[in-house]
Amino acid sequence: MEVCENRIALLGIIVKSGNAVERVNATLHDFSEYVSGRMGLPMRGRNVCAISLVLDAPVNVVNALTGKLGAIEGVSAKAMFEKN
Repeated sequence: MEVCENRIALLGIIVKSGNAVERVNATLHDFSEYVSGRMGLPMRGRNVCAISLVLDAPVNVVNALTGKLGAIEGVSAKAMFEKN
């Protein structure tokens, strides 16, 4: 069985729809064991929220989280990984 090594990743999330906030938070809760830090910045004048996460997780987990978030209408998500 292949062992997946954890990597440090930064995940940037832009939430453009207030209707998506509950689904975003529920999704992040599902992956909370991998979250080392989270910062959210509501940009009220633009009706957007920017969230940054620091993750310590296998690449496939980070990719799964990014995909689930990106599938939510009104949400964009991109991940960046530490160099190996």
